[in-house]
Amino acid sequence: MREADFFDEVETNDVWGVQQYHLNTGLIERIHAGPIPTATDVEIAVPLARVVHDEFVSRGTDNSPRISVPESRAVMAALRAVLKRLNIDFKPPFTDFDAFYKFWKNNGGSGSWAARREILRELFDPLHEQLADLEAGTIASSLAESVSTRPRTGWTRVDEEIAELRRHFQNAKTEQDYRNVGNDCVIIMERLSEAAYARDRHLFEGEEDPPVANTKNRLDRVVEVELPGSKNAALRKLVKAAIEQAQGVKHGATLNRQYAGVAADSVILLANILRRLSVDRT
Repeated sequence: MREADFFDEVETNDVWGVQQYHLNTGLIERIHAGPIPTATDVEIAVPLARVVHDEFVSRGTDNSPRISVPESRAVMAALRAVLKRLNIDFKPPFTDFDAFYKFWKNNGGSGSWAARREILRELFDPLHEQLADLEAGTIASSLAESVSTRPRTGWTRVDEEIAELRRHFQNAKTEQDYRNVGNDCVIIMERLSEAAYARDRHLFEGEEDPPVANTKNRLDRVVEVELPGSKNAALRKLVKAAIEQAQGVKHGATLNRQYAGVAADSVILLANILRRLSVDRT
């Protein structure tokens, strides 16, 4: 599952084409009540934790969450319920938007969006890490694995999407399934563009930041900066080839298992290489 699965599109007459969504309260209620047949508790908990985190951030900053106060209480209760089924102890000091407001007022969050984000980061980041570890251990896959002893990159949003990719590829049988694998690859490329590219390190003076969706330019720059000189020429060529292969799914149809598998392996290879470049800088 992904975060978008917890929302339904709302038909509007907006001439500007701004899409609106509302919470799928029926799904939230079913998750709260117990396991559902279409997804495991791990598959639910990972994106649901992201939804809750993001909505509370929105409430504490620009005050434009997609959900109401009662719905904030419902998603928090559903998250706690599914985490309890996974034997994860999660006891936040607030249960809905109103309680969060009172909490930040009493704990250094008045007048500071950054302080409110930090309150939520300290609460949710360990949970995202724990869920990512749990998810990495539950997925059997025929796709590429890293030689690292770590089961994931440590970039939690990248790892969440790789786990989704592995699930989709494992169960893929039709052309539409393989096309969805290609879509997963595109999403992972964008997550890598967010995670690997650092403005203070990879943006040259006088340039403007390329958008996250411009994955090739951003990742090419990461390679250029992190692998300089003639001694790294072969490795630069390898990484750029992986970028090109993964980027190719934007323009080609992944209509069979072989092509989809190569595309998926390339993205996973690229994720692990970029993470190693980030961690093992000398």
